[in-house]
Amino acid sequence: MTYPNTLVFVDFPSDDVNAARAFYAEVFNWEVEDRIADVFARIVPGQNQKTDDGSQGPNGNLHMGISSAANMRPRPPSAPQEPTNLSGPGRSIRAWILVSDDDSFERILEAAVRLGATELWRDHFWTDFGGANASFMDPWGNQIMLWAHLDGVEVDPDTHEVIGDTPLPAGWTIE
Repeated sequence: MTYPNTLVFVDFPSDDVNAARAFYAEVFNWEVEDRIADVFARIVPGQNQKTDDGSQGPNGNLHMGISSAANMRPRPPSAPQEPTNLSGPGRSIRAWILVSDDDSFERILEAAVRLGATELWRDHFWTDFGGANASFMDPWGNQIMLWAHLDGVEVDPDTHEVIGDTPLPAGWTIE
């Protein structure tokens, strides 16, 4: 078997790169670098991925981009390729963000909504992967999934039911 293909980069399309830059910098505390003014910015989400003991490992986090839907780069030196607008009603990208132990769903959702996002849900537990999640749609139609593990919550691998002494918090949904 050959070595698998590797994900290199993900772009968030926007019709206002500067507004998206400010949005993601505030919502996630990410460094966002201007690369091509008004056309492309690079998101640098932080330090290296952590190892099991919590220290920084050798692998850096995946960088992402914010691209102008009207002028997606790179492209051959002709006019931008159609379509040059944001995707219309329906689904766009869905990016999963592991929330740091130093942050919270509540702070992120509050900042996102205050800056024009739409909260889709919060306080949901997905047993198949044993994680808590919440979600919002950014002002440009991209769905952001927030992900975290709940300390002490155990899931039966056969039934996918929560087991043990630590139940889900009251009011949470589960699947």
